[in-house]
Amino acid sequence: MSEILIRNADTILTMDATRRELQGSDILLRDGVIAAIGQNLTTTGAEHSARGCVVTPGLVNTHHHLYQSLTRAVPGGQDALLFGWLQTLYPIWARFGPEEMFVSTQTGLAELALSGCTLSSDHLYLYPNGARLDDTIAAAAEIGLRFHPTRGAMSIGESDGGLPPDALVEDERAILDDCIRVVDAHHDPDDGAMCRVGIAPCSPFSVSRDLMRDAALLARDKGVMLHTHLAENEEDIAYSQDRFGCRPGQYAEDLGWTGADVWHAHCVRLDAGEIDLFARTRTGVAHCPCSNCRLGSGIAPVRAMRDAGVPVGLGVDGSASNDAGNLMAEARQSMLLQRVTSGADAMSAREALEIATRGGADVLGRPDCGRLEVGKRADIAIWDTSGIESAGSWDPAALLLAGPTRVKHLFVEGRQVVSDGQIATLDLPHVIERQNRLARNLAASV
Repeated sequence: MSEILIRNADTILTMDATRRELQGSDILLRDGVIAAIGQNLTTTGAEHSARGCVVTPGLVNTHHHLYQSLTRAVPGGQDALLFGWLQTLYPIWARFGPEEMFVSTQTGLAELALSGCTLSSDHLYLYPNGARLDDTIAAAAEIGLRFHPTRGAMSIGESDGGLPPDALVEDERAILDDCIRVVDAHHDPDDGAMCRVGIAPCSPFSVSRDLMRDAALLARDKGVMLHTHLAENEEDIAYSQDRFGCRPGQYAEDLGWTGADVWHAHCVRLDAGEIDLFARTRTGVAHCPCSNCRLGSGIAPVRAMRDAGVPVGLGVDGSASNDAGNLMAEARQSMLLQRVTSGADAMSAREALEIATRGGADVLGRPDCGRLEVGKRADIAIWDTSGIESAGSWDPAALLLAGPTRVKHLFVEGRQVVSDGQIATLDLPHVIERQNRLARNLAASV
């Protein structure tokens, strides 16, 4: 039996059903699960002092393209809208292979871990030069983060009216066959799973209606979740209306892409009817505020979504369209943008943190994560509020107003991934060296 006691936290933000906040309390972890929360707990195992710290559930990232961490700040894409940005980067991504996928995933997940993230989804939708989803799964297993990769795909290239180059699209039968393979090989449906797999055709402008429909049927047959991009910007809306004769929400509903087993990325341009549809069907949304700003896509109506009952989580999105991978920064940005559109009381620091923890876990179908309760998974972030970022704060628990954005300690399934602000499971300087070498090679071939 393995135990760890986190003792004497200044504040524990539980994100439980009543959103309790505890002062001067302890958390006992046993065999990957939260065994007790209270004062004066004891253990036969290791102890970690949380004096001067705020403890939260681990943060949850509901949308990412981890491979893109190799193409940050690429000239020609820095100031482009979504479609132009993609057209700049597609030829570069076409030169990736298994090593690029593996190393970029380790880099992206390490960056997320340092920002307090314990569970991340990933949307990989291109597989050049022998790359496979398995490359990213192996990288996540090494670093020790809980992982929800999705088998993305593109099947309509430029010659058929799609956006991606023909060299990056796949045959639709082969796509479905590989979805079956990776689900059978890697998906774990049990509570506490370290890896679950989803099915995720890239977007309405890169796959056919048939593939969208068949993917939904396959996902439900396999009992896995569905993910795609939807209603990201005005170009996206115009494409849907021109090609399909309807708005994106109607397109999704017609093809079986609504329900509690579906979550859509961005949804910046959902209208009131689409918000109502998602609320009624419990269809989730991955809100990506920094990427939406970076690409000029707009401000997603998160306040209206939350008020209607739409499940909302946070997403970093691709490191090439952000260009950072800090989930605490995303939570703060989400809070600030809702205030810009709806007033200073539109979203509190605690609500934004709830979206980043409990909200994201619920979107990914993981009620075993995202909250600090007895019986839930031991995914825990410890934030040192004794430093300069919180100096003078009257409410250190309002982390998104005045607090650190880098975690002090991070536990996933009760195992320590970050210790004293450093990755504990990888030789991070070596990973960074490999990452930079690969990035230089890509840039040299442009």
